[in-house]
Formats: sequence, structure tokens, C-alpha cells
Amino acid sequence: MKAIVAFPVFLVVVILDQITKLVAEATLAALPRPVFGEWLRFALVYNPGAAFGLHLGPYSRWIFMGLTAGALYILSRLYQQTAEQDHRRVLSISLVAAGAVGNVIDRIRSEYGVVDFIDIGFGAHRWPTFNVADIAVSSGAFLLAYVLWHEERREAELLAAATAGDNASASAPDSPDLVP
Repeated sequence: MKAIVAFPVFLVVVILDQITKLVAEATLAALPRPVFGEWLRFALVYNPGAAFGLHLGPYSRWIFMGLTAGALYILSRLYQQTAEQDHRRVLSISLVAAGAVGNVIDRIRSEYGVVDFIDIGFGAHRWPTFNVADIAVSSGAFLLAYVLWHEERREAELLAAATAGDNASASAPDSPDLVP
């Protein structure tokens, strides 16, 4: 049942990411192309590092591919531990995994790095350029954090209720005759 959510989301995100990157490489020049004035532009950028241009020298490509493999392993374990009916958790894991795979495909196919092309901001104040995979990773990570936080909170509430119930039954009188 989880797969009904996981695999379509995963495939759609990876395919959409790769298609948009190929279109960006084929159609965008070095100069930004306005979409909504200065606020949203398309601009082709190759990012050899990680998010926000984090670069670890000449071995960045291989280091980030290794980190991605580790993250995908952790995500696969989370997926295996996820209940069949927990669609939000499955969706969040699928989004993060698809985004990670989309960017690692770029690292494998090009020595230049990940293709980024979505540029937002005002004038000189710009957010780092990103892509569909980055959107999936970010939104999936926020959703996963929310889901895990909510699970932890629910478990704490259940534990508190169980503890309160145990304490109430331990302090309750054994015989109804002793109740004032």
C-alpha cells in the first residue's frame, strides 16, 4: 500500500527534475531570463557543491555522492519502518529521496555539477539558484520533520496518559467501602 504513494511520487519528481534540467541546459544562456520581472528568473547555473554552494574542494562531487548514498540508505530504513497507512510520512520520504536521486544523477552525468536554474529575489538580493530536486528535498524534509515531531509528541502524550492511568489505579482504593 505504501508503494502506491511512494513510487509514483518518486518517479514523477525524478522525471520532472531531469526534464526541466535538460530544457534549462538546452534553452538558457548565461544571462538570466525574466519570468515574473526580477522576482522570478530562469538562469542556468552549475553547482559543483551542495546546497547554497557549499564546496569541499576537488573531491566535492564524490563526497556529496557518498553522502547522498548514506542519506538514501537512511531514507530506505525509514520507509521500511513506516506504517502502511502513514501517507504523509511516505510522501515526505519519497520527496526527499527523489530530490536526492535527481541531484545525484547530475553529479554522475556531469563534472560541472548539479544543474540549477530557478532564481528568485529582488535586485541584488537573490536566493541561491535551485531546481525541482531542491524543491522536493526541502519540502519533503520539512514535511518529514513535522511528521516525526508529531509522532514523537503523540508517543509522549500516550506515555503520559498511560503513566497517569497507572498512578491512578495504584492509588485507588481496593474496596469501594473505603471511599469516603
